[in-house]
Amino acid sequence: MVGSEISADQAKSGAGMDGHIFIGGGGEGYGTKQGLNLEYANRHGLVAGATGTGKTVTLQIMAEGFSAAGVPVFLSDVKGDLSGLAAAGSEGFKLHEAFTSRAQKIGFDDYTYEKFPVLFWDLFGDQGHPVRTTVSEMGPLLLSRLMDLSEAQEGILNIAFRVADEEGMALLDLKDLQALLVWVGENRADLGLRYGNISTASIGAIQRRLLVLDNQGGTKLFGEPALELSDMMRTDVDGRGMISILAADKLMGSPRLYATFLLWLLSELFEELPEVGDPEKPKLVFFFDEAHLLFDGAPKALVDKVEQVARLIRSKGVGVYFVTQNPADVPDDILGQLGNRVQHALRAFTAKDRKELRMAAETYRENPCFDTEDAIREVGVGEAVTSFLEKKGVPGVVERTLIRPPSSQLGPLEVSERKAVINASPIAGKYETIQDRESAYEILTRRAAEAAKAAEEAEAEEEELEAAQREYRAGRRYSGTRVARSSSKPVSRSTRRSSKDETLGSALGRAVIKELGGTTGRRIVRGILGGLFKSR
Repeated sequence: MVGSEISADQAKSGAGMDGHIFIGGGGEGYGTKQGLNLEYANRHGLVAGATGTGKTVTLQIMAEGFSAAGVPVFLSDVKGDLSGLAAAGSEGFKLHEAFTSRAQKIGFDDYTYEKFPVLFWDLFGDQGHPVRTTVSEMGPLLLSRLMDLSEAQEGILNIAFRVADEEGMALLDLKDLQALLVWVGENRADLGLRYGNISTASIGAIQRRLLVLDNQGGTKLFGEPALELSDMMRTDVDGRGMISILAADKLMGSPRLYATFLLWLLSELFEELPEVGDPEKPKLVFFFDEAHLLFDGAPKALVDKVEQVARLIRSKGVGVYFVTQNPADVPDDILGQLGNRVQHALRAFTAKDRKELRMAAETYRENPCFDTEDAIREVGVGEAVTSFLEKKGVPGVVERTLIRPPSSQLGPLEVSERKAVINASPIAGKYETIQDRESAYEILTRRAAEAAKAAEEAEAEEEELEAAQREYRAGRRYSGTRVARSSSKPVSRSTRRSSKDETLGSALGRAVIKELGGTTGRRIVRGILGGLFKSR
């Protein structure tokens, strides 16, 4: 065996035998059988091609191969078609003859239908197990990207996170962050001396963005129980890797939320998984479908973070595969790290399209048997030009390849079938019930209630004291003794003398202190704390 070329015996199962995943190949006019070497599968990859050229089927057969090799897989189901991985194909399917003919043509000798172990996830909780994270775990950088905040607004969000850490307040859901921002606004003078200017206008802008995020379904993303990464890295009783499928058809209505969530998930894998070096096969394979959404309009700091994660996460045993329509959608610094490639057809209708097609062809190791640029333009549906890493991580020669047919069902499951898979899941019931433990919202609400209660008690005590003074003055008046208007004791000459000597400043100070302890003081306290109660 040389490089990514595999033998007929290795192609028999097509699912990770002998250290390779059979992708396809063979047939007249095509190259040798092509397979993805599991040893280099964590070196990342690219699946690209125009709409309708077969990217989804390629993604399906790659997931099958990794699962059969015992490698857990995470992928997003943008069109709803990939749920068929949980069911076996059938001879009654209209493409059965085409599939068997293709299998014979490429030497896939014991091609059979089979289903694979699947976990369904859904951010909204409708088509799978709910998947959540906390505001603290998401962090200010990704939240700023999610809400498209300005630099000044991102700075205030960082201040809020720092205050939460110092005060020991957990930020779990959106109401925690909203309450904390109110508190930051009310204490902006003191906080501004430590962290810099805090504008109420910027706080208001962040609150409006949080409202928009709430309307887009962000409330369901944040909270507890938070996702445990170990639940996505399972194998079944037969040793096959579980395929986690995120329902993304509705989520695509909020593309920024979709991209930010997947980037957060990738970052969490990077932060939590231990170093494993170069394993015999990946610990997890992560498919990032519609990858252009991650980079469209992304600030340089975020692109740099993606590049850093992509470069370093392979040492954690995680392979990342970007799925997109055009390789130009992926920044060059990241594209250069994608060693395993399946390129479906690209259409060149404009000068820009032709330039991008030429650039895509130039990234492959040339094959003297054909022109790569022409091949990328000419391959049909279910065909591709492929290049996989060979020994020592060297890119293989580009080959024209017939993609093998899937063993699982092509197309989505019925609703009842999907529910049956969810109910039989090993994690059924773990994430369905929302937990709401004490966090920033509850702490700040309790503090506000205690402050309001203290203010009411102080006012009541003041009113009792004033009533007692009025009663005392009334009694002394009728007894013929002079009574000071602001004192419960008779006023002596020395007292009157000292009051004359009192400065204007000290007199005003005493008047302000007394007023704050009375009814006006309570109004001020309520004005400060009222915003916090309204935020609920």
